[in-house]
Amino acid sequence: MEFEILYRIQEMHNAFLDPLMIGVSALGNGGAIWLLTAAVLLLFRKTRKCGTLMLLSMAACFLLGNLCIKNLVQRPRPCQIDTAVALLIPVPGEYSFPSGHTLHSFTAAVMIFLHHRRAGIAALLFAALIAFSRMYLFVHFPTDILGGMVLGIAVALAVYAVWQKRQACREGENRR
Repeated sequence: MEFEILYRIQEMHNAFLDPLMIGVSALGNGGAIWLLTAAVLLLFRKTRKCGTLMLLSMAACFLLGNLCIKNLVQRPRPCQIDTAVALLIPVPGEYSFPSGHTLHSFTAAVMIFLHHRRAGIAALLFAALIAFSRMYLFVHFPTDILGGMVLGIAVALAVYAVWQKRQACREGENRR
């Protein structure tokens, strides 16, 4: 069923979408767009907490998703199974599950959403576009994307909750 979805998406290829999806996907390489966003947020006192928590979430996602889960699951990419589909980008070197682009995009976007709703909605839409680009480019299965989304959201929420609890404990200590 996953290949059926991917083949349907392959039917969407055209002269406009191909370069757009390559570019969108490239912005997610190594979490670059999100790391840059976090760096900018760190520059301003008002947004420093969000930038810090984005970096912490992305670091946790890298350790959990990229280093642990990918190597435990060792799922091949769709382009490695069906080599007849012409790729627009080189075959990525890591395993497929979970999608690292999606994982880092959603953990960063959710963190932005938790701090700034409007900007967070835009970030979530962009994260979804990055995730879709990975299927469009035939380098991830839909469940890779779903796994990246779920794990990214969970990590962002966990990091945020730990930070909030830590702040509450500090405030309690300061009252004594």
